Amino acid sequence: MSLRTLLTPRPRLDHGDRIEIDGLPLRLRVHAGARRISLRLDSRERVVVATAPDRARLADAVTFARQRQAWIAAQLARLPEPIRFAPGQMIAVEGRPCRLERAAMRIRPTFKPATVDEPARLLAYGEGDVFARGVVRGLKALAQDRLVARTAVHAAALGQPLPQISITDAKARWGSCKQAHRGEPAQIRYSWRLVLAPPAVLDYVAAHECAHLIEANHGPGFWEINARLHPALKTSRAWLKTHGTSLHAAG
Repeated sequence: MSLRTLLTPRPRLDHGDRIEIDGLPLRLRVHAGARRISLRLDSRERVVVATAPDRARLADAVTFARQRQAWIAAQLARLPEPIRFAPGQMIAVEGRPCRLERAAMRIRPTFKPATVDEPARLLAYGEGDVFARGVVRGLKALAQDRLVARTAVHAAALGQPLPQISITDAKARWGSCKQAHRGEPAQIRYSWRLVLAPPAVLDYVAAHECAHLIEANHGPGFWEINARLHPALKTSRAWLKTHGTSLHAAG
């Protein structure tokens, strides 16, 4: 090793950096609450995230990732091929085939349920990215409608008022719940991608978050409430665990 090499400073790693390890994509993350270095797959961005407790240990996280290259490659290889939102594309909506169609004029994105002769259709205006964004707006609107309805049912069953509901595109969670506090209403956030799954799976997540209106943790009491609201809990959880990555591949 030359003196020049020894004196050349190594690039400083930071939170959010994206690097490649022999062609494998890696994103670096600092999380003060992390107890150790870890790796996880971000299926939506198709990248593995290396987490370290602080910035000083990001180099250790990269070293750890290099040691786990075979695991990283295997995780990325299992990801389904991405599905682009384009006219004529068939996607799953509520677990059933839906054809994306370009509207002839500028209209609000519209979902049309299946008929005896035709699959469901989602109409959006524009081309390229404009069309794709229109499809997402249509799916978000449909998700809002379905999730508000199921949340209302489960909240009422628990004797709770309907919480504030927002639709997001969270990377790691299908839903999250913030309990009512000091006069502020409860808040539930859902991923719009749940509307791509079968209705029973969407209902399971709505029941799960509503159970958090009563129980903030995941103790036995929480799961008892969840199972009471959604008896097919195990089946729906298994579907989401098996097929969740396919929901993130859409769009």
